[in-house]
Amino acid sequence: MTTAKVELPPKLVRLFSGEARYRIAYGGRGSGKTRGFALMTAVKAYQFAQQGTSGVVLCGREHLNSLDESSMEEIKQSIRSTPWLLPHFEIGEKFIRTRDHRVSYVFAGLRHNLDSIKSKSRILLAWVDEAEAVSDKAWLKLIPTVREEGSEIWISYNPERETSATHKRFREDPPEDSVAAEVNWRDNPWFPKVLEQERIEDKKKRPDQYDHIWEGDFVSVVEGAYYADLLTQARLDGRIGKVMPDPYLPYRIFIDIGGTGAKSDAFAMWIAQFVSREIRVLDYYEAVGQPVGTHLAWLRAKGYDEKAASVWLPHDGATHDRVHDVSYESAFRGVGYKTTVVPNQGKGAASARIEALRRLFPMIWFNESTTKGGRDALGWYHEKIDERRGIGLGPEHDFSSHGSDAAGLMAVAYEPPRGGEKESFEPDFE
Repeated sequence: MTTAKVELPPKLVRLFSGEARYRIAYGGRGSGKTRGFALMTAVKAYQFAQQGTSGVVLCGREHLNSLDESSMEEIKQSIRSTPWLLPHFEIGEKFIRTRDHRVSYVFAGLRHNLDSIKSKSRILLAWVDEAEAVSDKAWLKLIPTVREEGSEIWISYNPERETSATHKRFREDPPEDSVAAEVNWRDNPWFPKVLEQERIEDKKKRPDQYDHIWEGDFVSVVEGAYYADLLTQARLDGRIGKVMPDPYLPYRIFIDIGGTGAKSDAFAMWIAQFVSREIRVLDYYEAVGQPVGTHLAWLRAKGYDEKAASVWLPHDGATHDRVHDVSYESAFRGVGYKTTVVPNQGKGAASARIEALRRLFPMIWFNESTTKGGRDALGWYHEKIDERRGIGLGPEHDFSSHGSDAAGLMAVAYEPPRGGEKESFEPDFE
């Protein structure tokens, strides 16, 4: 009996050992994930053909406008560089198939080709590369199409966000019949010298992006984000860590309001204390579509009740909620919170908040364990760009907007008035 040799990083060897419906690999650049998966699709296609099984190997990505954007070239290279595999395949400009024509490759974009994928018969193996961007809708449609006995679904990607559909489905709550591995550059025995030079360069010059690019961490800051460099500096300065409250000072709650409808914007709150020249950010809260009672319950459970804290709202905090005929101002005042509605800053308000927060950032200390969601929002908050004209259009409105707007409100509230003296927002505690 002849034994074929397949060279893979050790973590991928373990990933492809034994039986499993789902095989999942995630991590940073240079790990060998894509090359290893490409090679193993060919090994699997060869095995299917040898068993007399006919069908397709589906290679999908969320978006795929042409074969140039697919994994086709990677798979071709893997087959050509494996002498014992090459005689068993036919490789053309636009196709890959086993020489007996039992198994062929199909390359498709999941976003726009889901219906055609569903119509394809006998999908023996589906490999989804760059799977971070795949939507839950795509997963819901794709998974039932891979229904042949013994069929498998393979997933490889570089993580970006904990909120992605791929993370939630395959890491946060993985299927029972699955195996997973985190694979990074140090796990690749063939990690090339040219990438080592790039890795060292990124660590030196782009420390805010290094962990995501090379170590498989989630994105903490986006290139060009308003606060990316400031968050990196805060980490280097030791201002992200264990931050204790001052028991003799009140808490300050800075809010960006949401709504109670199913499709409402998020409601976000930062909890801080102003201690001399320090802004101690102690906690962060965010919720979508919840009534004000839910937010109040969280504040009280954490000890930020009306006896210990005061509230700052944006100008629309005085506006009545569309579902419940009550304003946030009246709701907080009604339960005893000293409440300030910050006036509308007019045109350019978003820019004013951004600049105010950037000026104050060197004074801010974050309690690491309770502010991660808010810091993720700050690290992502960035300019919307008109790429055709190359001009900025103001902040991009996405998941990061609400936490960032609440932090900006905190900075505006801290700003001294025109007279040069610091404005006092101290609540009147009895």
